[in-house]
Amino acid sequence: MALMKFAGAILARPAFFIMGAIATAVTMACITSIALYEMRLDAFARARDAADNLSLILQRDIERNIEVYELSIEGVIDGLKDLPTLQLPPLTRRRVLFDRSTNAKDMGALLVTNSAGDVEIDSRSVPPRRVNLSDRDYFTVQQRSADAGLFISKPFSPQLTKTETSIGLSQRLMDSQGRFAGIVVGTLRLNYFRRLFDGMTLGDHGSLTLLRTDGTVLMRRPYDPQDIGRSIAGVPSFKPLIQADRGSYIGTAALDGEQRLYSFKHIGKYPLIVVVGLATEDIYAEWRRRAWAIGSAVTALDILIVVMSVLFAKQFRNRLKMEQQLHLLANTDSLTEVGTRRSLDSALDFEWRRASRNKENLAVLMVDADNFKSFNDHHGHATGDMALRTIARCIQKSIRRPGDFVGRYGGEEFCVLLPNTDLRGAIQVAEKIRLAVLATNKESSGTTRRLSVSIGVAVFDGNAIPVDTTDQLLDTADQRLYEAKAAGRNTVIPQQAHLQLEAV
Repeated sequence: MALMKFAGAILARPAFFIMGAIATAVTMACITSIALYEMRLDAFARARDAADNLSLILQRDIERNIEVYELSIEGVIDGLKDLPTLQLPPLTRRRVLFDRSTNAKDMGALLVTNSAGDVEIDSRSVPPRRVNLSDRDYFTVQQRSADAGLFISKPFSPQLTKTETSIGLSQRLMDSQGRFAGIVVGTLRLNYFRRLFDGMTLGDHGSLTLLRTDGTVLMRRPYDPQDIGRSIAGVPSFKPLIQADRGSYIGTAALDGEQRLYSFKHIGKYPLIVVVGLATEDIYAEWRRRAWAIGSAVTALDILIVVMSVLFAKQFRNRLKMEQQLHLLANTDSLTEVGTRRSLDSALDFEWRRASRNKENLAVLMVDADNFKSFNDHHGHATGDMALRTIARCIQKSIRRPGDFVGRYGGEEFCVLLPNTDLRGAIQVAEKIRLAVLATNKESSGTTRRLSVSIGVAVFDGNAIPVDTTDQLLDTADQRLYEAKAAGRNTVIPQQAHLQLEAV
């Protein structure tokens, strides 16, 4: 029952429809926002997995090829330690020292130098080409350090062929006394890394970078010759690359300023790092398209819901207003603007039940215009109607409490309900009404009309019940009214002498 009343109260207020529609729209917007946020996180997670997988593929491919080349270099070093091999004719010695892997695509020459940097053995020429490598970083590093291991140089243009930019992979040679005796160096064309990078699928703004651990860029996609050999060791995005063997982070590229999700891996034991960068613009491109589509649809739906609720509330408000007007017309006497007989019966039944339940008093006043028929015949119906409106106005001014009620009982007779009022209070109100009606005659002095009322009073005592029904209460008040008429009119019945004196 309480739920039904609550629902009825909500339905009775059109503003609740708009509030409910707004709440629904906000809820839909919140749910959509959460869903779109989850979709964004999923897009980022998929991109991170793709970058990790791509960096792993590149790392393994590069590591495998460098390892093959390193084995070739170590094979040459082992052969140089074998005296019979060194005593072979130059052509035969070249075939023994250098396997066929040195002829692979993008592999340059394998060279053996003495301690001064002069080439003594050349995998591509017999006799060896005359060149000195003492100024190269891959020579000076091996010359200065006995534990440099396999050194990967900075990019350079080969002196012998003047072909594509390459890098050198060198290892130190030592004599029987452990002194520096030269190097074995092989060149690897950077075109190998370029072709490898071009075969990978990236977004429109993605990047692939191969660099040394000192920050020197060996290859990059998108390719720009000016980037090759450039150092990025001083930029903030480089620091995470040397703090761990692998990982991912979001950073801004030092070379083109693009924000990307980077996944990097160090290439085995070699001083190389491969970095895969997926631009955040590409990562969220599909998500943005879906977000715009879904967001626009939900926004349009939310606007439609709110607009429809406003229109519905407007129509509902008009309907309620019409119903209120109809209710007012049905429950208000059109002449006197007090309650109708129907509304009087409803109010009396409600107040009777409440008085019975709470053991309270309920007073009823029956008010009737004196000699109204002759008054009406003498002055006319228009004046008679005005007299009834005057009496109704006097009654309404005399009862001020919210629970008090006045209704037109019939003809020139009115009924007044006074909840929680005893006999003394009821007589005081009745006298106030009678005197108010008499006072209207002074206002209209100069005319021959004189207006007065007779009033019958009955009280339902909540403790000692004198009557059993509302009809009996009305009959009692009506009987007192007729007694007032018989007593000469313009009076209130019952009246007790001491109450009358007090009221006067």
